[in-house]
Amino acid sequence: MTGLVARIEAATPPGRDRAVDALRALAILGVVGGHWLVTALVTDSGTVRGASPLTYLPHLEPASWVFQTLAVFFLVGGQVAAGSWASARQRGVPYGRWVGGRLGRLFRPVAAVLVVWALAAAAMLVAGVGESTVRALVKLVWSPLWFLLVFAALTALTPLVARLHPLWPLVVVLHVDLVRLGLGGPRELGWINVVAGWLVPYCLGALVARGGMRGRTGRWALLLGGASAAVALVLWAGYPAAMVGVPGGRISNLDPPSLAAVAFGLAQCGAALLLLGPLRRVLRRPSVWAVVAVVNLSAMTVFLWHQTAMIIVTTSASLIADGPLPGLHTVPDGAGWVLARLLWLPVFALALLVCWAAFRGYEQGGRSPGGGSLVVRESSPERKGHARRA
Repeated sequence: MTGLVARIEAATPPGRDRAVDALRALAILGVVGGHWLVTALVTDSGTVRGASPLTYLPHLEPASWVFQTLAVFFLVGGQVAAGSWASARQRGVPYGRWVGGRLGRLFRPVAAVLVVWALAAAAMLVAGVGESTVRALVKLVWSPLWFLLVFAALTALTPLVARLHPLWPLVVVLHVDLVRLGLGGPRELGWINVVAGWLVPYCLGALVARGGMRGRTGRWALLLGGASAAVALVLWAGYPAAMVGVPGGRISNLDPPSLAAVAFGLAQCGAALLLLGPLRRVLRRPSVWAVVAVVNLSAMTVFLWHQTAMIIVTTSASLIADGPLPGLHTVPDGAGWVLARLLWLPVFALALLVCWAAFRGYEQGGRSPGGGSLVVRESSPERKGHARRA
């Protein structure tokens, strides 16, 4: 282990902004933890269906604020992509080669999970598994991939949006919600927010890459202003408290992103930017940085396979146990289910570790932290030796 830590430290460029990688890792792990806590697979009369504890326990909806960390992921993505594109232009790299390289790294691990689950679905249907069960399992794995399509689109548009102030897409979200929710306009208008909503933190990240938001005053304003706006919209404008989708809900803050979700995302981005300084100090320790580096190298693998890990545990336990196990196969309708689910999380993590070991090569291009060489993924323009202090 000491040797691995030393190799990771030696492979890290001196000017790399390690805190940016930490934010990316925290964002992915937040999404994973949230999915494991708000998603249940209920076994009933030989079939499997999805359910959410938030449907039965609405007083837990504010807990979703802890795990809905996609805005931080888009913040980091915008910062990294804007810095990378600026660097590519300086080096004379054409747009096609730049965007092809970035999208290739993004979608190479996606292809693996799509192929595996296409084969798994076919095998289950041939074996006589009910169509509704197969649909529920495949949807659980594939539905989170929507955000990668949005992220890929924003990455491709980076040369056009890198200098767009985040206030402009925020205004678009505001007007879309005003029309579709306040004035009874077509619900289809919400599709505009799928791009505009995530463009807000993405453009904010690009602004950071250009040297903006360097003072703590602006970061605190984001945190406090975004949080206040989100709370006000929930309390007085009729937006749901859950920052994730809840089956059967009147409206969703996530599908498409609502003004409340975007305001909450700005608060998260403010908190993330305030954390950069403390994170940089903590990540000077090689052992702490090694953990972040390993997670960062496999961030997409962790995201893509975390639902599969939960399904493996759930189905394996159903084959071994005599009946439904609390927190795993039962309806998520009480505090007992929540407590039992917390106890299952380490088992999910172990299954995810197995998936990571099997499929990390698709993301890392055949190289791994424990193998032949370590390539620390591009983080931000600061990697060239001018890391900005918070």
